[in-house]
Amino acid sequence: MTGSPARTLLLWCPDWPVLAAEIVDGVPATGPVAVLHANRVVACSERARAEGVRRGLRKREAQGRCPQLTVVEYDPGRDARAFEPVVAAVEELVAGVEVVRPGACAVAARGPGRYLGGEEAAAERIIEHVAQSCLVESQVGIADGVFAAGLAARAGRVVAPGATPEFLAGLPVEALGRSALADLLRRLGVRTLGDFAALPAGDVLARFGFDGALAHRLAAGRDHRPLAVRQPPADLTVTAEHDDPIDRVDAAAFVARALAEQLHERLAGHGLACTRLGIEAVTEHGQELHRVWRHDGLLTAAAIADRVRWQLDGWLSGSNGRAGARPARPTAGIIRLRLIPDGVIAQAGLQAGLWGETGEERERAHRALSRVQGILGPEAVVTAVLGGGRSPADQVRLVPWGDERLPARPPAPPWPGRLPAPAPAVVLPSPLAATVHDAAGEPVVISARLAVSAPPARLVVGAGQPAEIVGWAGPWPVDERWWAPAEARRRARFQVSLADGAALLLAVEAGQWLVEAIYD
Repeated sequence: MTGSPARTLLLWCPDWPVLAAEIVDGVPATGPVAVLHANRVVACSERARAEGVRRGLRKREAQGRCPQLTVVEYDPGRDARAFEPVVAAVEELVAGVEVVRPGACAVAARGPGRYLGGEEAAAERIIEHVAQSCLVESQVGIADGVFAAGLAARAGRVVAPGATPEFLAGLPVEALGRSALADLLRRLGVRTLGDFAALPAGDVLARFGFDGALAHRLAAGRDHRPLAVRQPPADLTVTAEHDDPIDRVDAAAFVARALAEQLHERLAGHGLACTRLGIEAVTEHGQELHRVWRHDGLLTAAAIADRVRWQLDGWLSGSNGRAGARPARPTAGIIRLRLIPDGVIAQAGLQAGLWGETGEERERAHRALSRVQGILGPEAVVTAVLGGGRSPADQVRLVPWGDERLPARPPAPPWPGRLPAPAPAVVLPSPLAATVHDAAGEPVVISARLAVSAPPARLVVGAGQPAEIVGWAGPWPVDERWWAPAEARRRARFQVSLADGAALLLAVEAGQWLVEAIYD
């Protein structure tokens, strides 16, 4: 890219995941609130920060610092849906708004600066309008390029034209938003963006790779987009027409996934990847809806589908934000959906394999499974995601193919009472009732202190024949959610091997023996 980056105005809403939880779920943002992802704090309210809660803390440590902390799970769909009224409010004053991420949107500063009386006047006008329309506090930053404008917004500054490199030079390397790179740079003695920008670009690329070279451009105050950015040819746009108007979010999400796959395949056929996505929709009554999503890296098929789904959810749910802020729900269902790759770059991130294209088999499998979903529905094809938990059933979550693969429980905690490896091969959907006897034929019972009355000798599952137990291990006690009587569970698990070679996982709960799983 030649020349200086374009002047950019970026609006940023502090602690947006916390505000989105208040707008959508009614969680009061004025109290101590923390939003968690993978058991770590990703955002917190002002009152929580006053109690010592910080981003990156584990849940237990955050609750230790603030016992009255309200914990909310991270939901990017909720954040995007709640941000739609804010973007619509900005669009009432300026044109060409681009969503950087939920909580931040950007626009070229030249136009607003000219017809709103200057850049500072435009910033004040936009902040005031968002506050009046959505009852949301925001800050605006103006600088050369999106990255610098985002940092300026956090300080509420308007950086003079040409002064962006000087503004960035004194900021710490953590401002890049790449924790691993920042940690490495600090260990190498590079502490500020100015120090990093002073390094030769070729050496940075050789040492830190493509992502490090991109971060080096940001630190130097150059536009975050690589040099290969160009206007896409017209034939890259994909459109879907629907005879039956789409007015449900679940139906729109399914259409979004199929259209995103089509766009991704078309881009891949041209050796391109998308960095800025335009989403257009037309309703049955002729209403036209448009939004642009920006991404710092390369939008994959799943990332495109997520953004389209979030946007359609924001349109169709009619989320009114606070105090009835616009936009209102469309008056009719959507009959036309168009995806426009508004910014693309040459896809050079994957190297071809020695005997074929990298990931070719995976792409074929993905197309086949997506076709099955198209015939039988999204829930017809699921994959297992391993996570945390104590029982095998708790550790596995079935996720529809193509959806985000997030575990039901974070794997990070030690989970006292968790079974040792290996994991069972088959987990029964409903445990089977069983009885266990000792060598004398007496039922084996477990005391409150987890003492076994006698070594298990025989097992009977349901109305089946007795089976001899030749080996056993345990018990592994679990006492869960004792603070909630309606959800409390107290049980002990055993591993047993039978004379016929089978191995089972047994549990004792309320005096009843159960078969939970089978080992291979």
